[in-house]
Amino acid sequence: MLSDDTIVALSTPPGRGAISTIRFSGPESLKIARRLVRLPDAPQARRATLGEFCDADGEAADEVLLTWFPAPNSYSGEEVVEVSCHGAPVVVDYFLRCALVQGARLAEPGEFTLRAFTHGRMNLAQAEAVRDLVEAQTLYQAKVAVQQMEGALSRRMAPLKQELVDLIALLEAGIDFAEDDVSVAPPEEITRRIEALRAPLEEWLASFRFGRVVREGLTMAIVGRPNVGKSSLFNRLLERERAIVTASAGTTRDLVSETLNLEGIPVRLVDTAGIRETSDEAESIGVRRSFEASAEADVTLLVLDAVSGVGEEDRVLMSRFPSAVLVMNKIDTGKNAFDGAQRCSALTGDGISALRRALVARLSEGAAEPGFLTNVRHERLIREGVEALERAADATRGGLPHEMILLDLYNVLRPLGAITGETTVEDILNRIFSTFCIGK
Repeated sequence: MLSDDTIVALSTPPGRGAISTIRFSGPESLKIARRLVRLPDAPQARRATLGEFCDADGEAADEVLLTWFPAPNSYSGEEVVEVSCHGAPVVVDYFLRCALVQGARLAEPGEFTLRAFTHGRMNLAQAEAVRDLVEAQTLYQAKVAVQQMEGALSRRMAPLKQELVDLIALLEAGIDFAEDDVSVAPPEEITRRIEALRAPLEEWLASFRFGRVVREGLTMAIVGRPNVGKSSLFNRLLERERAIVTASAGTTRDLVSETLNLEGIPVRLVDTAGIRETSDEAESIGVRRSFEASAEADVTLLVLDAVSGVGEEDRVLMSRFPSAVLVMNKIDTGKNAFDGAQRCSALTGDGISALRRALVARLSEGAAEPGFLTNVRHERLIREGVEALERAADATRGGLPHEMILLDLYNVLRPLGAITGETTVEDILNRIFSTFCIGK
């Protein structure tokens, strides 16, 4: 896991720009950087120093800023040097080639953060949050990732792990020192403590539905009869004119999709053709695609018309889409209502904010902040822990020896430790960090 070589990589996006930053990490970082950058004075820790990047003949190729971070007070826990140059790809490429000649090695994806983990600068859950922050598409995703980087999940898990260790220690003491009359909790006490451990783990599992949506986004399809205002609602939610809107029924014949930021959640919004019986071949294809889009969507909005009210065709659609969010549109001109439907006007915008809040509330049901689960690996490990706790509870109620109960309790401790990295093996680490971008 630990390496004593020095790595280098471009840490800003490739391409032309105002500034590019090249990062070194390892014991030779400053020595290699100083061979490439001519400085007027010796660099001071954590202070940018103006210098010149020189070619093999000693001629200046660019004006740069060099910042030195001595170990262990750096991102990776090793000696780190960052060189900021002008963002010309030819200069960046030449600098990297010169760094390799001087003894550095190109970093693998995620290797800087892997080194930070192996040097104890962050735990595994925090390291995974770094990747989530880099990949964030919305400000809310970034804020959630920062909470995880700051240890929100780890802090919530710490007292739980301590309670589990205390229970394990109690049972171990009872086994090891039984002849010394060390008291052991009765089965009722053990069961109570196991249930106290299981409750917060099940809350985390319940929060994963929302956490996964926050991290990965979702698809939302808008369906309904022709002329109920689906395309108008689509445009209103996007806050721009994307779909064609006319008074003629059947204007939308094919799927129209666009990305929406729904209170920080990235949503692929899909406008569909109006659903009705028709002999028109093109419209029939559009109707079929409407059903397909809804089947593939995570959430379906079924739009109703406040002018015409809820008719037989609407009720048929409700039976076809039983989990759909009902939206009563055109409340600016119609008076009809329907229990459980969100009322709004796509034309005037009335009720749209309430619709957005209702959608987010539905998605976030069962989630608790900070520290809700966003990572499928964490969800799988916590599920393993819950299942092991259930086996431990069954063993306790069945009067099995404490040695058998302890096996299950250790099977709870191991996956919890794997979340933060205490019990994670090398191949799992390599698989996690290989998904990072190079330079991070």
